[in-house]
Amino acid sequence: MIAMKRISVLLADDHTVVRQGLRALLEAEGDIRVVAEAANGRQAVSLTKKALPDVVLMDLAMPVLNGLEATRQILKNVPSVKVLVLTSYEDDDYVQQMLQAGVAGYLIKQTAADDLLEAIREVHQGHAFYSPTVARRLHVLRHENADRNSRLRRVNPLTPREAEVLQLIAEGFPNKQIAVELNISIKTVEKHRQQVMNKLNIHDTAGLTRYSISKGLVERQVPALASSDRAP
Repeated sequence: MIAMKRISVLLADDHTVVRQGLRALLEAEGDIRVVAEAANGRQAVSLTKKALPDVVLMDLAMPVLNGLEATRQILKNVPSVKVLVLTSYEDDDYVQQMLQAGVAGYLIKQTAADDLLEAIREVHQGHAFYSPTVARRLHVLRHENADRNSRLRRVNPLTPREAEVLQLIAEGFPNKQIAVELNISIKTVEKHRQQVMNKLNIHDTAGLTRYSISKGLVERQVPALASSDRAP
């Protein structure tokens, strides 16, 4: 008898307790196995390229690189992977941007307990899966799609690299550290920073941070978390 190949899953969430709980839940199932865990978006991108999981379970607000940018990079590098969002954010902008990035499903943490296992199996089979509240929002959004897409282009005019720089600025990284994190020169960081400020018409770090929080790129507590993550 041929053993059934289990669904391989990568967990991307910056809270260790959440990842531990998810691992315990998933590995209790005979057809699912956790192959890697990532504590930030950049780790998620790197580990996905190495582990090649069937499904990435992706949080939206994570330090260093948020779930949206991580998803874009993952699907660009490993297009066969199915990304399933598991987040507390259910605002229309978050849902729409993640769907535009190519996610296969979108679950809300508060109501995911009954749906998570089914969602993983469904997206692995090539089907879409959404929490009930998200599905209802999508039904409404389909009727407003043209106007919403136009508005989102105005709201998020940044390139992927500029969005990465913006997040790191909002998390308190100085230019030198951003250069190291992104493997680019300090002069290039300064150029991106200036382009971000010009495009958003925001010319101070505090304003960029407030903008990032309002768009879900970072959480209000992220600077403290990022600092503790970088500590020995």
